[in-house]
Amino acid sequence: MPARDSWINPALALLLCAAAGAAFAWVKTPLPWMLGPLVAMAACNFAGGALRAAPGGREAGQVVIGTALGLYFTPLVAREVAAYWPLLLLAALFAILLGVFGGWTLRRIAGTDPTTAFFASVPGGATEMTLQGERLGARPDRVALAQSLRILMVVMLVPLALTYSGAHGSDNYQPAAMSLQWHGLATLLVLSAAAGFAFQWLRIPNAFMFGPLAVVIPLTASELQFSSLPTLLSNCAQVLLGCALGARFERRSLAAAPRYVVGVLASVIVAIALSAGFAVALAWFSGIAWPTLVLALAPGGIAEMCITAKVLQLGVPLVTAAHVVRVLILITTTGPSFRVARQMRKRFRID
Repeated sequence: MPARDSWINPALALLLCAAAGAAFAWVKTPLPWMLGPLVAMAACNFAGGALRAAPGGREAGQVVIGTALGLYFTPLVAREVAAYWPLLLLAALFAILLGVFGGWTLRRIAGTDPTTAFFASVPGGATEMTLQGERLGARPDRVALAQSLRILMVVMLVPLALTYSGAHGSDNYQPAAMSLQWHGLATLLVLSAAAGFAFQWLRIPNAFMFGPLAVVIPLTASELQFSSLPTLLSNCAQVLLGCALGARFERRSLAAAPRYVVGVLASVIVAIALSAGFAVALAWFSGIAWPTLVLALAPGGIAEMCITAKVLQLGVPLVTAAHVVRVLILITTTGPSFRVARQMRKRFRID
């Protein structure tokens, strides 16, 4: 028990996550360095282990992943992605409708109140949706639980489905071609981390993801070369992210409201199915590979979905841009949209 409140706890958690990542890599599981730690931490905590993620681990992982993603935005790729802005906007609008339908599904199955059901189902940032929902009367613990379960299920199901569908490597996007230069890499990571802290000071959501992207994308698009990013560093970042995500789950939170958990799981499965169906239909009209659009529209976290795109080589810049636009639009419009909808419901007495 005393070790749980000391540095020993997160140290043991990191050792467990690294071992789980290595085991998943050995059996050739998709996204082993993120899924392994996620599953290990979630299972251990559900069994009562009470392991904690290392302080700052998630932020450090996001800095590395944001830097790696930014290296894909060469001038040619940046122009190509910019040409798809109507599709990116459509994807964000679809995410809003997905949240509305998911909230309705969750409310019908679990019998929860409309405010909690809505903010629990909107695929925006988990922290931001929890805070916005609490200000408008939602139960923050239920919203946080649902958002965590949503990310967990999407990360578990979507990469596996895409991998075993044979979708790996169907796009030819590659990061900017440059050699590994340790001083250049250190400079790039320092710039990314500084941007993350600046965005955090400005209270911008997902600061340590958006900050590095805001720095590295313009540098790469301007053909300013610093260094490539070694695979080992990317794998370590995935371990940190998987560890932080898995640490959110506790036995008491899942056991306290079994009907609510079932409702969340059902609504997430429906959301994944609707997103996949819309992605296939959109691929038919746009000519973009359907696996890329499945990832671009998947209701998962920005870091996790972009890592999936990177590992499976599925349109990394387009997937990154789609999730950035989605999160920004959802964070800025969800609260005001809900207020307007609630006023209209009261005015016209809609149930």
